[in-house]
Amino acid sequence: MTAITDFTVTGADGAPIPLDRWAGQVLLIVNTASKCGFTPQYEGLEALHRRFAERGFEVLGFPCNQFGAQEPGDAAEIANFCSLTYDVTFPVFGKVEVNGAGADPLFSRLKTEAPGLLGSKAIKWNFTKFLVNREGRVVHRYAPTTKPEEIAADIEALL
Repeated sequence: MTAITDFTVTGADGAPIPLDRWAGQVLLIVNTASKCGFTPQYEGLEALHRRFAERGFEVLGFPCNQFGAQEPGDAAEIANFCSLTYDVTFPVFGKVEVNGAGADPLFSRLKTEAPGLLGSKAIKWNFTKFLVNREGRVVHRYAPTTKPEEIAADIEALL
């Protein structure tokens, strides 16, 4: 089985970005949206990023418009929003689909490694979070309602 860091994703500029640049780090992979009730979680995600980055931790944000069309902007608008509104410095990639036939392969893998409640693989809403260990394996899936600060102890344990 390949590691999460063996995948290549699309950057906000449309260029391919191999996730192996984060090999050996603890990752929190999140599907995000700018117009969601959970959007203020960007602040908590950035706080985690700043708190743990020097110890080998990274948040990776993947905008998704599949839930209530809550991410309607293009990559430049999304990046501008994240930077100006929440001072986001962690990577925010190109828009992805997380469910259905067009689901990004990374998210298909995340869902397989960490199914949701009662074994459901579908992502239910924006700000579903996947914690990945240094070996590139998913160790936990968090619901959109889980606040980033509630994940800090789990991150600490992996660092």
